[in-house]
Amino acid sequence: MDLNQLRNSIDNIDEQILALFMERMELCKGVADYKKANNLPVFQGNREQQIIDRIKSLTNDSKLEAGTAALFTTIMDISKILQNRKLLSDNTENTYKIPDFENVQKIGCQGTYGSNSETAAKLIFGDKKPIFYRTFEDVFSAVQSGELDYGVLPVYNSTAGAVISTYDLMAKYSVYKVKEVYIEINHCLAVKNNIGTDDIETVYSHPQAIAQCFDYLTAHKLKTAEYGNTATAAEMVAESNKNIAAICSVECAEHLGLNIIAKNISDCSVNRTRFICISRDMQIDPESDSISVMLKIPDTEGSLYRLLTKFYVNGMNLQKIESRPLKDGSFNNVMFYLDFDGKVDDKGVKALMNDLTENVEYFRLLGTFKNTL
Repeated sequence: MDLNQLRNSIDNIDEQILALFMERMELCKGVADYKKANNLPVFQGNREQQIIDRIKSLTNDSKLEAGTAALFTTIMDISKILQNRKLLSDNTENTYKIPDFENVQKIGCQGTYGSNSETAAKLIFGDKKPIFYRTFEDVFSAVQSGELDYGVLPVYNSTAGAVISTYDLMAKYSVYKVKEVYIEINHCLAVKNNIGTDDIETVYSHPQAIAQCFDYLTAHKLKTAEYGNTATAAEMVAESNKNIAAICSVECAEHLGLNIIAKNISDCSVNRTRFICISRDMQIDPESDSISVMLKIPDTEGSLYRLLTKFYVNGMNLQKIESRPLKDGSFNNVMFYLDFDGKVDDKGVKALMNDLTENVEYFRLLGTFKNTL
């Protein structure tokens, strides 16, 4: 056969596969009706493994066993999503509290006056003055205890990547994401005394700011030291008599009366940081169109592939995926943090989250937000 004949034969087989696939999905709807009537779970691990083992035994080419297993695993994942949608079809919508950013009384962030976190808080809460805390964890703790109504923290920078401490604290504390905002970051190098770069002994700032200004610091051979926050680093420099400097915002440097040696020292001209607003309870803005979750998948062959497939078959765009070690001494155990398009009350999203709850080792909804990118 020539190439066209081969392709035509493949097209014919594809049509047969599609017809059988559609027939299988119809049968799966019947299975869903039975499970619903008898209050049975969608996921039945033994049955799934039996199917895979049987398919492998029927594959007469050992080199294709992994491929056929992947094919039928995907088919079963699609089936489970359809079954979950059918089982959830009669569920009523949940009622959630709507964030009240206008009338809120107690908001907080890490740092001090002039910090980027304060700038982010102003975007959300206007002229309301935040309570400043020493560490990110202090903010999380205050929100969880009810000391604060809302907290604002950085989570990702377009140059330096994830703010890992925020991700780790999301796993540690029972709080929810209710909003995201982005701000432009314009770092400057500021000193107290009238000195030049050659006289600077050490530059202090948050590790993210240091990473964002790596090229400038390297070019001027400046020694660096990490500090809790850009604004508190500037405050420390203002109170010191040493020849030290801080990477901070121009607003912060001017407020503290520091001398600005250089402005816009970030490696990239467009340098933005994403901030999240957290609350103690689940709150959903009606305009929210994105969802954040955290989960742990089994340390087994193909588990990440299956996770990603679930989003694909649901037609849900994954905006972001991050992973953090569980700090249990293992190199393999990680927690995944995912942001994806969707609304919590959408039946497809409910079906997906129900599927994840049943099929991963750990699952938690972290909140919703309006994607402003």
